[in-house]
Amino acid sequence: MLLKNKKGILFGALDADSIAWKVAQKCHQEGASIVLTNTEVAQRLGKIDDLAAELNVPFFPCDVSNLEDIELLIDKSQEHFGGQIDFILHAVGMSYNIRKQKPYTNINYDFMQKTLDISAISLHKILQTCYQKNALSDAGSVVTLSYIAAQRILPNYNDMTEAKALLESIVRHFGYYYGKNNKVRINAISQSPTMTTAGKNIQGFQELYEQAEKISPLGNATAEDCANLCSLLFSDYTTKLTMQTIYLDGGFSMCL
Repeated sequence: MLLKNKKGILFGALDADSIAWKVAQKCHQEGASIVLTNTEVAQRLGKIDDLAAELNVPFFPCDVSNLEDIELLIDKSQEHFGGQIDFILHAVGMSYNIRKQKPYTNINYDFMQKTLDISAISLHKILQTCYQKNALSDAGSVVTLSYIAAQRILPNYNDMTEAKALLESIVRHFGYYYGKNNKVRINAISQSPTMTTAGKNIQGFQELYEQAEKISPLGNATAEDCANLCSLLFSDYTTKLTMQTIYLDGGFSMCL
């Protein structure tokens, strides 16, 4: 019961292959009260309603590119919880350039702006909304999911490389202000290649997964490993850990 009496919002669960799905199950197991959120399109195409039913928790739709949606989500969540929020998982990422198989040297810039908005700037929007509404409790915790492509060249990751680099910058900058004023912690987890629905859509992902598994002395971290780390970061055992990118990758990042 690591998270007993804690309340949190989890962005990004789609189906059982989603990291956010595993995080939701782990947080529930550890005693937390949670709200699930994703877009209405994801709700229709995915299985998030099944997860909400399994855990007996509400699902509130939210398009993270829409600031009004985010504001409404935060208000509805506080109303549901009867007070402030203790933790947030930001597990959001999408690139139309990857989906359309546009090479990095010939990307669509409208697509790129959407990539940055959904995959990175959305974190700033969520944090700014919470900051202005005083929605996060003192010593609350926010975790987002990054990837080593923010620091290394992985050609097929396309414009998501820029998105993850921006995401990690927001973690550091907003982590400073939120920490100084409210003791709220903001961290990123740089996860191993993981067999998620989104990951499988990246060209060459299977080869990348197998290479990382071979290079990493501990092997690739799983979605369950990430869920375990998230629950720890949401807990009171990490109240002095903030503004960090934590490499949950079996040692892969030290072997490149």
